[in-house]
Amino acid sequence: MTEKGEVRPVSLYSARKKLHVRSVSGRFARWRWALVWLTQILYYGLPWLTWNDRQAVLFHLTERKFYLFGAIFWPQDVFYLAVLLILSAYALFFFTAIAGRLWCGYACPQTVYTEIFMWIEEKIEGDHNRRRKLDKTPMDGRKFALRAAKFGAWGLFSLWTGFTFVAYFSPLDELLASLTTFGFGPWETFWILFYAAFTYAFAGILREQVCEYMCPYARFQGVMFDQDTLVITYDEARGDPRGARRKGVVPASVGKGDCTDCGICVQVCPTGIDIRNGLQYECIGCAACIDACDQVMDRMEYPRGLIRYSTENALRQHWGRKEILRHVVRPRTLIYGAFLVLITFAMIAGLAMRTDLRVDIIRDRATLAREVSDGQIENVYRLQIMNMVERERTVEIRVDGLDGATLQEGEPIVLPAAATGAATVQVRVPADAAEPGSHPLYFEVSVREDPGVTVREQTTFMLPR
Repeated sequence: MTEKGEVRPVSLYSARKKLHVRSVSGRFARWRWALVWLTQILYYGLPWLTWNDRQAVLFHLTERKFYLFGAIFWPQDVFYLAVLLILSAYALFFFTAIAGRLWCGYACPQTVYTEIFMWIEEKIEGDHNRRRKLDKTPMDGRKFALRAAKFGAWGLFSLWTGFTFVAYFSPLDELLASLTTFGFGPWETFWILFYAAFTYAFAGILREQVCEYMCPYARFQGVMFDQDTLVITYDEARGDPRGARRKGVVPASVGKGDCTDCGICVQVCPTGIDIRNGLQYECIGCAACIDACDQVMDRMEYPRGLIRYSTENALRQHWGRKEILRHVVRPRTLIYGAFLVLITFAMIAGLAMRTDLRVDIIRDRATLAREVSDGQIENVYRLQIMNMVERERTVEIRVDGLDGATLQEGEPIVLPAAATGAATVQVRVPADAAEPGSHPLYFEVSVREDPGVTVREQTTFMLPR
């Protein structure tokens, strides 16, 4: 409300200013592109790898099997997924406590795909100055052609990304056969288009807004930082007061710091912040400003490192590299690291001890126990046997735990490769073998081709009164 009593609306959200990010080269840019290549070779390449005449990595939802090279995981193995998520969380906490938003700056899909989309944009429309000028010009034939080429390239790349995503859940050979006729199923069509649309929107249109407004990690990163966390910092004591000067001029001779106030650090920032204003939650830790500033320092014949990875304590107390590294080991990182090591070893041990044969025993609910012709007592069981390797197996079944317990012989149980078999078996014991009631009984299932693979499961045997 003004002094005259007029009510004026106040916007709580600033209007978005489109960024025309300037490309930069340097050691950290090379690291980012190395991660782009590594992650995308893995993402787009894994569905094409084969293993045992099948897709090497396939989360086959229809068969309810997850193939990971030589290992096959079933719905019963969801425990390992939970451990993997816990492991990922602690890894995120550990590396963030040490060096800030490394994940965001180098390996996050939003960062990776934004880098790819900006590269396509630069190749088609030109550098940041040409793109800015192109935005200001009215629509004509040239602008329409450039925009159509850019949007078309983004669209094709996004569709291939969505297709690859679905290839992790539906066999690739089936998808390729459907691709020639566009005969995808409804769910495959939905997820290809859905994933493609999100890739296009996030990397091509929203870009820094995803990091600033949509990603929760940007908001709670502060609780994982402390004054010894390596973050991208501007050395204010060295850089200020800022100002332009000729190359080779000693800053102190003109009453200025090392910062020439060129603004290139802002131009290369994918979120458009000025790192000279201090650490901000929008900073994704990509280090593009470090590469840009180092190049300016080289041209001005000043030492590098005006913008660098450092810590709040290091800047305040003027620590060198040795003091910074010495403070990496501290209670927070020790706790995160200890949990990370323990969970990693526990998961490795669990996978190493994981049996490739599983047995579930279900009692016949229709008849708890019955007396047969020779006076013995019979219980009926149904065995669900899971063969978790990709070769056919023949299993043998034995029982013990009750005196005189015998298993009625039947046909050998042959289990197909990576499949589940079922068998109904009858177990008989003499009527006087034990007191009436429930008694423990043990089934021992072993593989004929590999006697060392044996599973022993407990159930109960009912003797009627």
